[in-house]
Amino acid sequence: MQPDEKYVFSYKGFYFQPGVASVEYLDTLEDFEIRDSDVFLVTYPKSGTIWTQNILSLIYHEGHRDGTEKVDLLDRVPWLEYNIRNMDYISRPSPRLFASHLPYYLAPKGLRNRRAKVVYVARNPKDVLVSYYHFSKVAVKFEEVEDFGIFMEKFLAGKVLASLWLDHVEGWYSHRDDFNILFLTYEEMKKDLRSCVLKLCNFLGKRLTEKEVDAVVDQATFNKMKADPRANYDFLPPEFMDYSKGRFLRKGTVGDWKSMMTVAQSERFDSIFKDRMEKLPIKFCWDIHEES
Repeated sequence: MQPDEKYVFSYKGFYFQPGVASVEYLDTLEDFEIRDSDVFLVTYPKSGTIWTQNILSLIYHEGHRDGTEKVDLLDRVPWLEYNIRNMDYISRPSPRLFASHLPYYLAPKGLRNRRAKVVYVARNPKDVLVSYYHFSKVAVKFEEVEDFGIFMEKFLAGKVLASLWLDHVEGWYSHRDDFNILFLTYEEMKKDLRSCVLKLCNFLGKRLTEKEVDAVVDQATFNKMKADPRANYDFLPPEFMDYSKGRFLRKGTVGDWKSMMTVAQSERFDSIFKDRMEKLPIKFCWDIHEES
């Protein structure tokens, strides 16, 4: 069951989106020059990327925080491997913020000097799957698979954009000593956003006043973000998104998989993922009311 080449292409064992990434460009990333002040947000798709992009933008950019600048997230925290706006990343002023879905082994070599910072956000893979399924209906360049069961099998086999969730999380975690990295989970961000913002500030060496932290937390709530044209990705053109079918930001909840997956599907998922997940030191709460 190979994915349709119209929607993904394989580069060194990892699936990328054609049209917005190329082999030639990806070849240059290994030697992408890293600055000590760079910050890379790394996620598997549908794991809270936009949310954390927004938080990083609010932490670093006072103009975003106080509402004096109308700069959207693609300009604030652009994608490393998907340079949609053809920016000259080399001439960007420091500190540069980047978002990426790259696996650890395709990250720029310079990140391994452990001076630049990596923030890795992981999310319960059942919620990732459900969010990914809904997103594939809205994203024009994604293969739309009507049947959820078929999509789940593709996801479990890693035959989707960004390949296998387990490989992505395990890869970054097992090689964490190669990087200056902070791990967060989507679930802990939902449970206590303020603590996570403070944890990020501490890791990034950013000193914000109590009032500034309050502003970050307030503006980074899901409903505020969903309504903010700078943050909700509604600025993407129609060749990327079909907004008649939904929005980029849908629910932003924990445990939505329970309303989508049958018991049999949940058990099938567990039979494939559970052994390897239990070896991960990252524990996911399957419900926001559970203790993680």
